[in-house]
Amino acid sequence: MTKEQYIKMNRGINDSKDLPVEYLSTIYEEIEGKKIAMKETKEYAIATKCSKPSVANEKQRRLLYNLEMEQMAKTAKALMEAVSHAKAPFTSATHLDHVRPMFKLVWTPLLAAYSVGLQNCDDTEVASLCLEGIRCAIRIACIFGMQLERDAYVQALARFSLLTASSSITEMKQKNIDTIKTLITVAHTDGNYLGNSWHEILKCISQLELAQLIGTGVKTRYLSGAGREREGIIKGYASGGEEFMGLGLGNLVGSGADKRHMASIQESVGETSSQSVVVAVDRIFTGSTRLDGNAIVDFVRWLCAVSMDELASPHHPRMFSLQKIVEISYYNMNRIRLQWSRIWQVIGDHFNKVGCNPNEDVAIFAVDSLRQLSMKFLEKGELANFRFQKDFLRPFEHIMKKNRSPTIRDMVIRCIAQMVNSQAGNIRSGWKNIFAVFHQAASDHDGNIVELAFQTTAHIVTNIFQQHFPAAIDSFQDAVKCLSEFACNVAFPDTSMEAIRLIRYCAKYVSERPQVLREYTSDDMNVAPGDRVWVRGWFPILFELSCIINRCKLDVRTRGLTVMFEIMKSYGHTFEKHWWQDLFRIVFRIFDNMKLPEQQTEKSEWMTTTCNHALYAICDVFTQFYEALNEILLPDILAQLHWCVKQENEQLARSGTNCLENLVILNGQKFSPEVWGQTCNCMLEIFKTTIPHVLLTWRPAGMEEDSAEKHLDLDLDRQSLSSVDKNASERGQSQLSNPTDESWKGGPYTNQKLFAGLLIKCVVQLELIQTIDNIVFYPATSKKEDAEHMAAAQRDALDADIHIDTEDQGMYKHMSSHHLFKLLDCLQESHSFSKAFNSNYEQRTVLWRAGFKGKSKPNLLKQETSSLACCLRILFRMYVDENRRDSWDAIQQRLLSVCSEALAYFITVNSESHREAWTNLLLLLLTKTLKISDEKFKAHASTYYPYLCEIMQFDLIPELRAVLRKFFLRIGVVFKICVTEEQIRTTGTNLPSW
Repeated sequence: MTKEQYIKMNRGINDSKDLPVEYLSTIYEEIEGKKIAMKETKEYAIATKCSKPSVANEKQRRLLYNLEMEQMAKTAKALMEAVSHAKAPFTSATHLDHVRPMFKLVWTPLLAAYSVGLQNCDDTEVASLCLEGIRCAIRIACIFGMQLERDAYVQALARFSLLTASSSITEMKQKNIDTIKTLITVAHTDGNYLGNSWHEILKCISQLELAQLIGTGVKTRYLSGAGREREGIIKGYASGGEEFMGLGLGNLVGSGADKRHMASIQESVGETSSQSVVVAVDRIFTGSTRLDGNAIVDFVRWLCAVSMDELASPHHPRMFSLQKIVEISYYNMNRIRLQWSRIWQVIGDHFNKVGCNPNEDVAIFAVDSLRQLSMKFLEKGELANFRFQKDFLRPFEHIMKKNRSPTIRDMVIRCIAQMVNSQAGNIRSGWKNIFAVFHQAASDHDGNIVELAFQTTAHIVTNIFQQHFPAAIDSFQDAVKCLSEFACNVAFPDTSMEAIRLIRYCAKYVSERPQVLREYTSDDMNVAPGDRVWVRGWFPILFELSCIINRCKLDVRTRGLTVMFEIMKSYGHTFEKHWWQDLFRIVFRIFDNMKLPEQQTEKSEWMTTTCNHALYAICDVFTQFYEALNEILLPDILAQLHWCVKQENEQLARSGTNCLENLVILNGQKFSPEVWGQTCNCMLEIFKTTIPHVLLTWRPAGMEEDSAEKHLDLDLDRQSLSSVDKNASERGQSQLSNPTDESWKGGPYTNQKLFAGLLIKCVVQLELIQTIDNIVFYPATSKKEDAEHMAAAQRDALDADIHIDTEDQGMYKHMSSHHLFKLLDCLQESHSFSKAFNSNYEQRTVLWRAGFKGKSKPNLLKQETSSLACCLRILFRMYVDENRRDSWDAIQQRLLSVCSEALAYFITVNSESHREAWTNLLLLLLTKTLKISDEKFKAHASTYYPYLCEIMQFDLIPELRAVLRKFFLRIGVVFKICVTEEQIRTTGTNLPSW
């Protein structure tokens, strides 16, 4: 192009105007002086027809490829030569850090150059230079912490080794062998800086081991004679990740390759089995001890990852890397604990997974390796305040928990047993893991596993604790918990009983060595030294016994309950007051089962067995340690007893009142006025909450309907008023029939439940009346007194003093008048209620028609008589007590009121059987009145006289008539209506002639 043509071409480009001619001329001349031109390459051009799909075969394609690469190389060379004359300032590097930015710029083209050289050239010298260049590049990247560059070069090396590439190992040449050696050299020299690149290196080493096996003919089963493999290309299945990551040495199981084919393969990979390669690989693992703290963790992490890949195959898992993990664990065991704990965090997690491998051979190898490592590690012992044994043995615990294979579980137990038998003196924090493993075994259904674990546990508790108790304190509660789990295994009752015995044996250690527990401080820095015995010793024992009670069947829980209270009774004298509070929170948990829904099948059994046992045992312990417990636990115990008697269960209600009675009788002489006040208030509350007021007001829905349509089969008292006999006075017999009678099970559920609850309240009322009588006068005293009164009336010897041996053993003399009046209020309220119910014939008829189908209408006859009898006994005893002279006026007022109401009510009773039930009551009233002084007798006789005259018209039994006769005779004497024979003899007065 001429200058004129150039100017003409550029017209109108300056906003539709022309540029200055001088400006365009200058540009033209500059371009003309420095032409932009490329070197002619026509002679190297390839005809276009060669690129067409008509290329015949692989050989031609390879030739065309080589020609193109050669052309590219010449072009690059020409360009570099063209600029070689250019002058640029050259700066000499003066500091190491200058290398980093320079390498940052050139690492990519360098990697490309080395890769092309390795890939396309089989010349040994070129390959060696490329490998050396890659090695140096890795070294530079490692020194300057350039992770991306380092990983890229290491991956390139791994790829050219053909061990992890998609190419077949049958194509392996000398340069590939040299690549493997270079990779191993990098691992030796730069191990501290490799980081995540260890993954590629260890993956290659893993595949190298397989190549060595194939090369030596050990694992020809990995070769296949099918498809392309026949042509010598052995590849893994590319899909599914079946085995060895599908990277060239995959799962190639076939029917067998022909011998010549196999020989050629073995020859091609045989170099990998050379002594130098094998030794160099081993040096990587033995040299792991020289890696720094971070590098060894990276090394171990990626070795575990490769091991997981090796084990991933369900058919042909390999354990090369797993074995190497065990080896490096041995090599690095002498590292400082901080480094070793980081290493084991990775290895332990790997063993957790491998130990649960579905392939039993793999799991067995893992467990056995763990055993060997653990034994080696335990030989080193453990320094104070370190807990590394606990971390080291945790995989056993994990495998036991997750692996359900009986073989593996049995092996774990045997490994732990061997450790205990051989290294017990060196075990410190590891006891926790040991008991955790046995805890898992304790709930097993395999008898052999349970037996083996229990034998070792028993050996530890009885023998090893005896010798090494200070070292095992930290795991003492784990041992007790483990024994508790054995006790709760319902499949082996003999083991359960023996486990409870061993828990009892553990209590001896706490009792004999409290100082050791006080001095142990590792995890108890926040616990006062005085409380460490409780927190680490007594509390775990008693808590686990309570768990046994709540979880086990009757025979085992009964034994557990017995042992728990035996321990309290044997060692309770060493307990602090606030320990008792914690303890009784545990004890009261026993009653939590009673709060289960009614549908729970074993609830009834609980009520009649365990709860009864526990209630009585609580009272025994309270009595034994009264001085320590009364201030802190009496309100809780009374509240628990109150809760029991409020439950809609007759047996539990009876037990509650019986225990309340025992508690007071055994400890009443030690009660302070305040304690008596609490006790009397408790009884008052129980009375109030158990009076069945609904009996007086209940009406069936739709009373106009036929009673058959609202049939309720709850059967109250089967005894009619005409059939009350001497058995009605026996303690504990309900006035209303047993609620479990089959006859009432067909009624509507709502009324059925209501009447069952009312029945239990009636039972509690009777029990409480008898409890008050027994507390005040001692059990059986009142019954004996009634018998003596009857006998005296039969002999007509009412003037004789009646003294019952046990009457002074009651709590009467320990109770103030105020407290006795409280009890009298309870008794009178109970009597008034029962009297109102018995007098309400209409209501009783309604209940009877509603389904209380006894022989007669329901009644509360026994409650009516026993409450009044107890009330009278207390009042008459107070009335003649010289120590209560200040209260005699109030007592007399109440006594006159009670007796007058009683006699007036008796006169209104129409039923002969009802009056017969009052026989002992009238005997008591009249006999007691006869024994008071003349002055007091006057007040009573003048009040009772009209009622007694009315009573004379009834058909009374001879004994009662005899007492009435005595009463009227004394009235005559006291009021001087008549003169006695003694007065006649002393005064000579004649008797009236009428």
